Amino acid sequence: MLASSVKLTNLGGYVENPDGSLIRNNAFPDVPPTEQITPGSKELSLSKDIPLNPNNKTFLRLFRPLNPPQNTKLPLIIYFHGGGFVLYSAATLVFHQTCSDMASHFPALVLSVDYRLAPEHRLPAAYEDAMESIKWVQKQVLDINGPSCEPWFKEYLDFSRCFLMGMSAGGNIAYHANLLALNIDIEPLKIIGLILNVPYFSAVTRTESEKRLINDPVFPLAMSEDGFHGVEIFDPAKAKALYDYVKEFVYTTV
Repeated sequence: MLASSVKLTNLGGYVENPDGSLIRNNAFPDVPPTEQITPGSKELSLSKDIPLNPNNKTFLRLFRPLNPPQNTKLPLIIYFHGGGFVLYSAATLVFHQTCSDMASHFPALVLSVDYRLAPEHRLPAAYEDAMESIKWVQKQVLDINGPSCEPWFKEYLDFSRCFLMGMSAGGNIAYHANLLALNIDIEPLKIIGLILNVPYFSAVTRTESEKRLINDPVFPLAMSEDGFHGVEIFDPAKAKALYDYVKEFVYTTV
């Protein structure tokens, strides 16, 4: 059994199997990367998929502006999608569009991480995938002038300006990835900020908004808790107190 004590209920038609895995009927479709612009396309950026860990079936979707500024290196945003730790991917339409828009408008390189989902892969699996993505970027930077470096990094990346960003559960992942990154050598890559878009945290004590919106017709508290507490947070065999990793904080925007 994957998660016999987990009770995922009313996740918008998402069905829990007897072994604790999920049948996901995603409300948003997955879309392929935009490797070239076709006539009539509304895409503002080019994108490509890069394998991260074939054993875990994880990948990275890298975005760059369609017309990047000349003679200018771009910052890197490592992006973690939302979905309550249990839903969606880097290929999901809404997150693909978000990253494409950011790459074009900032402008920036955006690296969207497809991490493993709970309950099939309980935390800290998503945090481990986040760290693997950071180490992958570091590997590219260490070979920035070599033959194995990602070509878009070689041409456009300013590796002294890296941000971790996430929405909802992705904000939680970005936060914890930064804590973990404080304790390893990622030079010459420099993470200079976090951008947390409605980050998904929870606590024992109810907030006033949680009390007020417990029966909200769009996103009731039960749905939030099924996503967060339903994954039982950590695999007990791997659980560790992340506050042990806290040495310092980079600038954070919430």
